[in-house]
Amino acid sequence: MDHEIDWKSAVVPSLADFEVMAAAAWSRLPPEFRQMCGDLIIRCEDFAMDEVLDELGIESPFDLMGLYQGVSLDQKSVLDGPRDPDMVFLYRRAILDYWIEEGETLGDLITHVLVHEIGHHFGFSDADMAEIEAEAAG
Repeated sequence: MDHEIDWKSAVVPSLADFEVMAAAAWSRLPPEFRQMCGDLIIRCEDFAMDEVLDELGIESPFDLMGLYQGVSLDQKSVLDGPRDPDMVFLYRRAILDYWIEEGETLGDLITHVLVHEIGHHFGFSDADMAEIEAEAAG
């Protein structure tokens, strides 16, 4: 590469930056995919809470980049009482750690984690999710 990064002025993306990037990733996803998710909330946090890690049997908070919390549409019923909204958590520090190791663009990685958390929750295949990511990339 012919251009150098000015490391003296480089900063790590904040949680607010991550929220902006996650919103941009969400807006690029195919409309039918977003519609399937209903009123999904995307939350960005540095790490998963210890209780979540313990429940999932994960020792290091760096091993969890995202998590879908909620009930998929095929499991919801009109007879259900009120419940918390479905959420996807994106864990900034784990994503940054992976990003540094793997070298893909941060926006693409955030999109990947977002699509995979939603896709796995709804039972999509890896091929389906790759197609959604490709459509989001334009």
